[in-house]
Amino acid sequence: MAGTITCGSLLQKLQLVWDEVGESEEDRDKVLYQLDQECLDVYKRKVDQATNSRDLLIQALDDSKIELARLLSALGEKAIPRTPEKTTGTIKQQLAAIAPTLEQLTKQKNERKREFVNVQSQIDQICGEIAGTIEVGEQVAIPQVNEDDLTLERLEDFRSQLQELEKEKSNRLEKVLEYVSMVHDLCTVLGMDFHSTVTEVHPSLDDSIGEDSKSISNDTLSKLDKMVATLNEDKKLRLSKLQELAGQLYDLWDLMDAPKEERRMFDHVTCNRSASVDDVTAPGSLALDLIEQAEVEVQRLDQLKYSKMKEIAFKKQTELEDIYAGAHIVIDTAAAHEKILALIEAGNIEPSELIADMDSQIAKAKEEALSRKDILDKVERWMSACEEESWLEDYNRDDNRYNSSRGAHLNLKRAEKARILVNKIPALVETLVAKTRAWEENRGLSFMYDGVPLLAMLDEYVMLRQEREEEKKRMREQKRYIEQQLNTDHEGPFGSRVSPNRPATSKKAIAPKLNGSISNGTPPNRRLSISGQQNGHGVRSGGKDNKKDTAKTASPVNNNTAAAAPAPPPAAAKEDAASHISGTDPVPSTP
Repeated sequence: MAGTITCGSLLQKLQLVWDEVGESEEDRDKVLYQLDQECLDVYKRKVDQATNSRDLLIQALDDSKIELARLLSALGEKAIPRTPEKTTGTIKQQLAAIAPTLEQLTKQKNERKREFVNVQSQIDQICGEIAGTIEVGEQVAIPQVNEDDLTLERLEDFRSQLQELEKEKSNRLEKVLEYVSMVHDLCTVLGMDFHSTVTEVHPSLDDSIGEDSKSISNDTLSKLDKMVATLNEDKKLRLSKLQELAGQLYDLWDLMDAPKEERRMFDHVTCNRSASVDDVTAPGSLALDLIEQAEVEVQRLDQLKYSKMKEIAFKKQTELEDIYAGAHIVIDTAAAHEKILALIEAGNIEPSELIADMDSQIAKAKEEALSRKDILDKVERWMSACEEESWLEDYNRDDNRYNSSRGAHLNLKRAEKARILVNKIPALVETLVAKTRAWEENRGLSFMYDGVPLLAMLDEYVMLRQEREEEKKRMREQKRYIEQQLNTDHEGPFGSRVSPNRPATSKKAIAPKLNGSISNGTPPNRRLSISGQQNGHGVRSGGKDNKKDTAKTASPVNNNTAAAAPAPPPAAAKEDAASHISGTDPVPSTP
């Protein structure tokens, strides 16, 4: 190509110059030798450069293959596309073939790494919140990711771990909120400030902070658990103290007969007297000021009790005497009153001890009265039957009982019922004797009724009843004799005679009185006189205050008018005699 400079054209130009100059062959050969050496050096440099370039390409290809293998191992076979199959051709062709795969795998690796960083960051966040090393919402440091293991299996393991931690976090948050609610309820009942109490555990537990920002650390849960336990214990102790104070208030109110209006002022204290710990939920129902208010009232009433001690003690003594009186037990009331008065004035005994001692005496008296109740009920029945028997005797002696006067039919009905009741007296007395003896054997002491042995009363009653039966028998014989004389007089030649006067009265029915004596017409040496005067001044007898003698409904017979009146016909006389003795049966032997 014209104008193109080549090595040959330059050599020719160099020869022309040498010819013009007249350069020797030797000098020409030296120059040509130098040119050959310089060309050789240039070729060597170029060959070295080409060799180095080839070696770099081979190294890059080897590195690409190593990187490809590492990426394949890190990402996992199932998570990446297939590797390039072309392994022949020039080095650049091989590099060009592997480059897209490397680029794709690198991009996939970076994406997978970001997923690992995200999951591990959340795991570190929750673990730090649970351990309490970081606060809720605080950013954690970027975690170190193992780039040699970015497989989906490992990522799923991290995600599973994260899911478990999120579940635990949710459970912890729920537990924290439950504890906070319990603390709130307990503070409400105990009258405490909820905000200051709960923020002592952790500031994030305040109501103004959202649920997602609550502390869920082990330390927070532990402190909440201890706080709830402490508040529950305080609640139990306060309730126990309040119930104790309520019991003391009731005891003092009962002792001093406090009016209902005064008691209503402390309904908020006494309403939980028998409540369980779980039942007490009203706001402020166990507040300290409420307990202090109850304590002040108990102290006030306790001091007032000292001033009313005498009144309270004598009231208790009256209650004790009433129990003994109802049980027909005689006690020395004057001595008891003097003893109580001396103890109070001497100040040697606490009022509570004195009241407790008297309550113990009252309890024993009630127990004693209960053991006597069955016998006393039968004694009442016996005395009531004896009163009816006495009335029946008076009724049978009344000659006008069959007149058609007003109320005669009522007396007749009563007489029929009285006869039935009187017929049951022997069996009742026998049962009463058996029960009394059993009672005495069981306790080793005599059964006293208003200061008199009951068996002695029953023995005297049986003896007097036997005497009355004998007297009735004599009266029947005498009446039979009179009737025979009347019949003889009617048959005489000079007409009828006036019948002789009837006997004044027969011995009256035996009626045991409630003070222990027996009301009848027996001689004084056969009667058990146990009137209240015999028991001494100040001795209380239950029968005197509780019973009255039964009034006699039938009017007694006037002997003077009976003597002047004509004698009844024989049939009427027989009927009268029969009705006079119809109310009794043979009496059992003396027990």
